[in-house]
Amino acid sequence: MCAIDEQRLREILEGFETGRLDADQVVAELRVLPYEDLGFAKVDHHRALRKGFPEVIFGMGKSPEDITTLAAAVLERSERLLITKASPEAFSAVVREVPDAVHDEIAQTIVADRRDTPIQVPGLVVVSAGTSDEPVAREAAVTAELMGCRVERFNDVGVAGIHRLFDVLPAIQEARVLIVVAGMEGALPSVVGGLVRAPVIAVPTSVGYGTGLGGIAPLLAMLNSCAPGITVVNIDNGFGAGYFAALILNGGAGP
Repeated sequence: MCAIDEQRLREILEGFETGRLDADQVVAELRVLPYEDLGFAKVDHHRALRKGFPEVIFGMGKSPEDITTLAAAVLERSERLLITKASPEAFSAVVREVPDAVHDEIAQTIVADRRDTPIQVPGLVVVSAGTSDEPVAREAAVTAELMGCRVERFNDVGVAGIHRLFDVLPAIQEARVLIVVAGMEGALPSVVGGLVRAPVIAVPTSVGYGTGLGGIAPLLAMLNSCAPGITVVNIDNGFGAGYFAALILNGGAGP
């Protein structure tokens, strides 16, 4: 904790002791404190208090050693750890420090969950158009599961063989929230959005040929969907979709 934060914390505690601040005011003040300065990064330990879920480590561009240091810092004050875009080399380093860490090579995630009785709220369905969309769909599912959602998944049900979607439609229509992942022309979220009453979170992927422009074509298609009830996250952002879906299922608050 920075010195200025420690001073402010003392002021808050003194305010509570003297009656100048009540318990609710103290909690409101603590929502902005503190962070841990590791030199190369500042770990926001109170993100769980503000957001309901601890800070997530984005692995891309970070060395395995730095990721390991960050992971250990997060787990010092949290029962949950999520690292996204994590390489096998990063996992090899992390697991030496965090033996209970689990690596999903397809989703490129590293997870540790030390809760005794994890909450799992039903109602989230993740739908992906093709097998090439699997990494993004799995990242969404891993994120949502760690945030307390029970996830049901349907893979390879894209519009090129739309009868595959109709085969699982009854289950999809029972969902409270849907994440729909697609590359190429990005048509699947619009189709699903026109068939269900639940909100749809559309995820464009960078899968496709040259005119897909690395995911821009499906992104624009999803943004221009005529089906109501669809929101769109960024290209390949399975984490963002899983996080948003969990917020919906948990009534706008983290688990």
